[in-house]
Formats: sequence, structure tokens, C-alpha cells
Amino acid sequence: METQSRVNWRSIFSISSIVYCTLGVLAAMIALEGFMLPNNFIDGGVTGISIVTQEIFGIPFTILLVAYNIPFLFLGYRRIGKTFAVRALLSILFLTVLMHFIEIPAFTNDKVLIAVFGGFLMGLGIGLVIRGGGVLDGLEIIAFYTTRKSSFSTGEIILAFNAIIFIVAAFVFSVESLMYSFLVYFTAMKTSDYVVDGFEEFTALNIISKDCEIVKSLIVNDFSKAITVYKGERGYLPKSFNIKHDCDIVMTIVSRLEIHRLKEAIAQIDPNAFFFVQRIKEVKGGIGKHTNKDSFNEQVPTNLSKGNIEAGE
Repeated sequence: METQSRVNWRSIFSISSIVYCTLGVLAAMIALEGFMLPNNFIDGGVTGISIVTQEIFGIPFTILLVAYNIPFLFLGYRRIGKTFAVRALLSILFLTVLMHFIEIPAFTNDKVLIAVFGGFLMGLGIGLVIRGGGVLDGLEIIAFYTTRKSSFSTGEIILAFNAIIFIVAAFVFSVESLMYSFLVYFTAMKTSDYVVDGFEEFTALNIISKDCEIVKSLIVNDFSKAITVYKGERGYLPKSFNIKHDCDIVMTIVSRLEIHRLKEAIAQIDPNAFFFVQRIKEVKGGIGKHTNKDSFNEQVPTNLSKGNIEAGE
């Protein structure tokens, strides 16, 4: 990925970026001061390293958070982009300033409540800052860079780093604190995923059917969904390899609440229809999930491609 030649200050100080980062920093501050720090609960990444180091050496958490993040931010500046690095630095500095001047008393001593709500608020803060274009934890940056240099995925790299942090924390605090910290980490991870990717999971449903024209009409006219049609071949069975014929592969984007109804309706038309499903992280552009058939006919022409696609989202 090429780094940006200049810092896009307009993007950094856009209203959406400011709102997301501000809300994210506030949520993270409440999680840290109101739940995690008073009870020696840690999260993964740089935050966890900072909490452990504070306990060992007595250095203020806010200083450690900035110091540990600087090498990662420099790497992000070089490898990802200057605008990203500046926005991430401002978010981290904003968090440390608020924590220095604002003191929040511990909300509860119940360890389960601390783990659940502390993790939720921490994940909410991380996710909102990411939606604003920055990060609160530089470990995400090193994982991105290491992924390009190794065969491990980002999730595997982050998990390996965090496993080391949690093992060290078990010696510094206690095994019980470590187990609750895993709950904090899991809750934060899932919450940040929902905030970044959205609560509604989308699926690419692909259908191969002998009654493809009826299936197309059902999806578009009855379910008000846009479709993409790929040209393919079916056949090539083990005992009849040379038998094949052309077919249409119909693909549509649906939510997880719609997929079951659509599969049932198609099964009534063709009980032998073949389905395969692909989970997708984001849907953007084209004809959305609330498309009605009138807008579909107005916005999507019958033939959009030069080759294999007849009609597309």
C-alpha cells in the first residue's frame, strides 16, 4: 500500500471523523478508569502492555500508552499513510489528556460486571475510533505489516501477541485476573467487530437451478432484490464427465434474516437447486437491500456487461 504524500487535514477534521473519534475516546476512557484499571483487568495489545508495565514499574498508564504506541504509529506513517498516522496519534493523545484531567471512580467491584461492561465499552471505543479512520492500539498496525511478511493472518498474529501479554499478566497479577481479562478481551473484540463491520451481516447467495428464469423473477419481483448473473457450465459428474450444458449462476446479496426465506421459496420452485453461500464484510454501492422492483427497473439496465455478467448490483 502506498503512503499518502500529504496529510489530508480536511479528512482528519471532518465532522464524521471528529464525532466518531470523540465518542470512541470517551467510551475507552470510561472503560479504563471506571472498570479496568482500578481492578487490574487488562485488554490485549498496547493497552494490556501499558497496564502490566504500570503495575511492575509504577509508571503512569497515560505515559506508557503514548510511548508504546509511537513505534507502531511510525510504522503506520511509513506503510499505511500519513493521514492515518496523524489521526491515530491525535486519538491516542486525546485519550491520554482526558484520562489525565478527568478522574472517574470505579463503578462496581463485581468482577463479572467489570469484565463484561469494561470489555464492551473498550470495544465500542476502539470500533468507533476505527470508524473515524484512526486506532487506539498500535498492535493493529504491526499485525497488518507482519501479515504481508508472513503466511499468518492478522487475527493469528494479534492472538499470538496477546497470548504473550496475558501469560505475563498472570504472573504480575493473578490467574483469576487473567481469566477475567480473557472475558474483557473477548467482549471488546466482538463489540469492536460489530461497530466496524455493522450489526447486520450480509451474505452472497449463489443459486444454480434448471428453472433459473423463474428463480430470477422470484428474487427480483417477489423479494425486491437485485441480482447478478454469471454464465457457467454444469455437469462434469464422476460417471458422466463428458455431459455438460450451459447454465446461469444467479447471485444476490441478502441479510442473514432473509436468506432462509429465500432458500425456502427457491426450493419450492426447484427442490434440486444448488446453493452456495459466501459471507461478506461490507456492501456498498449498487442496488441496496431495500430496493423495490420499480427502482430496480429504472436504475439497472437489462445487460450491464460485455462478458459474463448480465445484470449487476
